This record gives sequence, C-alpha cells and structure tokens, in this order.
Amino acid sequence: MPTHEQKVYRIAQQLKRRKSTKPVSLKKKAVAHQVPKPHDKRHSDEKIDISDLNKIILIDREKQTCIAEPGVTFVDLVKATLRYGLVPFVVPELKTITIGGAVAGCSIESMSYKYGGFHDSCLEYEVITAKGEVLLCTPDNKNKLLFQMMHGTFGTLGIISKLKFRLIPAKKYVKVTYEKYRTLEGYKAAIWKHYEQKDVDFMDGIIHSPTLYVLSAANFVDKAPYTDSYDWMKIYYLSTKTRNEDYLKTADYFFRYDKGVTNVNPKSFLGRLFFGKLVNSTRVLTVVQKLHKIIPSKMIPVTLDVFIPFSKVSEFIKWYQQEVNFFPLWCVPYNSVRKYEWLSKEFWRNTKDTLFLDLAIYGMRKNDGRDYYKILEDKLMEMGALKTLISTNYYTESNFWKIWNKKNYDQVKSRTDPDNIFRNLYTKTCRTTMGLGE
Repeated sequence: MPTHEQKVYRIAQQLKRRKSTKPVSLKKKAVAHQVPKPHDKRHSDEKIDISDLNKIILIDREKQTCIAEPGVTFVDLVKATLRYGLVPFVVPELKTITIGGAVAGCSIESMSYKYGGFHDSCLEYEVITAKGEVLLCTPDNKNKLLFQMMHGTFGTLGIISKLKFRLIPAKKYVKVTYEKYRTLEGYKAAIWKHYEQKDVDFMDGIIHSPTLYVLSAANFVDKAPYTDSYDWMKIYYLSTKTRNEDYLKTADYFFRYDKGVTNVNPKSFLGRLFFGKLVNSTRVLTVVQKLHKIIPSKMIPVTLDVFIPFSKVSEFIKWYQQEVNFFPLWCVPYNSVRKYEWLSKEFWRNTKDTLFLDLAIYGMRKNDGRDYYKILEDKLMEMGALKTLISTNYYTESNFWKIWNKKNYDQVKSRTDPDNIFRNLYTKTCRTTMGLGE
C-alpha cells in the first residue's frame, strides 16, 4: 500500500503536469452526499483521483486527537475511535459521509448545539492546491485564512488531503429522552434552556406538525436496560412521536437516521421486511448517480437545510406554514462558535444571533407547479438567513456574495487556484449544477 506521502505526491504531480485550464472534479471512493443533479456539468469533467485517500493515520488517546485522510467515512471513524473510548465532536447522520466532505459541505448533528460543525473541531488541514503545491494550514500559521475558508467551499479552493481534529470521551450507550411540546414557543423555550445550560450531550428534534414538536435530548450512559437500533424495520423519526425514552448503542445512535431522516425507504411494512436491510442512504444515492442521465429532475424530491437565526424562528415558521406547509422537519440547533470568515461582513452586521436552528426538509414532493427551492431561497434572503448549497440554488451573483465573503474567498482563490480549475464557488453551486457555464 502506498504511504500517505506517496498518495499526495501522485495527486500533486498530476496537477502540476496538467496543461489544460478546463475544470476538473474529484474521483472519490465514497458516494457524494448531495442532492442528485441530472444536468450537472461535473459529470463530464476530467477527474483527479483521490479515492485512495481513505485511511486513519493516527488516533492519539492521550491528546484526544485524530489524524486521517479525507475519504475516511464516519462509520469507520466512529468504529476506530470507540476502541479508545473516544468519538468525534460532531458525527453527521449518514454512515458514509466522509470527514473531508463534512468540512467542504457543512456537516452538523446533535452535538452542534454545543460545538458547531465538524469543521469547528479541526486543528489542521493539509491542502493540495491546483498547481500541485502542498500547504499546511492551521488557525494561526501563515495559511490561517485558507484554513478558515475551506469550510463550506465545496472543494473550490483546493483538495484537503489530511485532517487533524479533536475527539471527546464517549460511553458505550446513549439514553434519549423525548420532550414533547404542543406549541412552537414552548419548543423554543426548551431549546434555549438546554443551549444556555449545556446540560445534555446531544440535542436535536423532529417537528412532526404545527401541534407536535419533539425535542430529543440525549446523554452518554454506561449502562442500558435494553437497546434499540433502526437499521431495518423500525423508523427512527416515527419512534420519536410515540416513545418517551430510548437507549441505543453509541454507534447506533450516531447513525439512527442512516435509512433516511424523514424520507425512509421502503415505506411499506412488507417493503422494509424484504428489502429494508439492503436499502440505505448510500445505496439510494449510488443508484441515482449512476442513472442520472435518465432520471427526470421532477422525480427528485426537495431536500434542503435552512439555517434560521433563533430570534427569527417564529417569523419563519409562520410564513412556512402558509407558503410551504410540509412536515415533518428535522430540527438541529447550531451554535456558531465564531464569526466565520466565509460569511460576509454584511451578513454578520445583520445577524446578532449565535444560535441558529437548522430545519431540514427531506423528501418533499409537491406537484402544484411551484418551485419551492426558489420560494424558500427568496424568503431566506429577505430574512438574513442561510441555507446549505447542496441542492438547487438560484442566487444572482450579487446576492450570493452578500452572504458569502467574496473578499476573503478571492484572496485565497488567487493563491490556491489562479486558473479556476476547481471552479468558483458561485459558479459551481449555482450554475454548474444546473448544466450552465460561467
């Protein structure tokens, strides 16, 4: 097997030898956890093969850190770190999300109300530039702006080839308590109380309807009277509606949504009985990506994460019920642990909140002719709220850079990708995915 240094050398040399300035995309081993886009121009790009960057290099039990390559999946990472009684600060909900993808695409989960995103636990990146230069990036070295800007830029600034990140102590089991509320105001008060007191290890929830809000507050525990798993017949988000508490093995807790967040397939009892063990998020995405040329766009359900400043949640939900009215919603409180450099100064001037509510729409199908991506995007723009860029985006270029920080982005981009072979962030997320050029 090649060493890490040999893998990095091979990738760097491939980039150095390139004469063309046409765009490239990355060939990875794991499936891309983005909303499928049949017309995405990246399907026909030349590929830079990084598929062998998928090894855990070091787990330091004493320092509670890990060094690993970007293609390591969270299911493999959790399995390895649990042997030392440790886990990552934030573990995304799907097993084959990779640690590199978690940085590039803004992954969060139920520890995010304390710690922010997975990227907020990172201490160091090794980045290969478009010219084949290998840079070490930390929060306080000469590449500190590049370190901060790698988050949420979808691989447009360079290739992360190695990460160093913090771990925290874990226990064998997780106990979940399901707090149920009939009003949004009661729900918000409970979230805020846990946020201020930091009295639970995990917090997320499901908004089943405008009259049933479930907050899942969980803690590591040493013992469990029983354990449940949600990898076959049982559907996790539905269980939150009827149960008062639950016990899961720690790894099963982290991946309780792997069969789908609120979009679990197969939906029928018999379908799950015969095929439920075989169908998961990875297999569904793999099939869709292979068949992207023949799958009509209208068959792909709306999937979107919106980040609402906590002070504006009531305003958003009132509008949402009137204009969209799709439930259930996955709800993840998110602590912005710093004023991120990748967001514009204008955004931070207009946003005083440090707590955001990530409301995730999964599996929405509406055949009324309305484009809900555009409807939601316009409302978020009006409110000064955010969304992830993994789905369909309609921003004009000027509006896009009112949210994302163009000055910081361009400063780093000119250093790491002067010929724009990784594409500009706006182009990649708002035009390339629709089959459009610059």
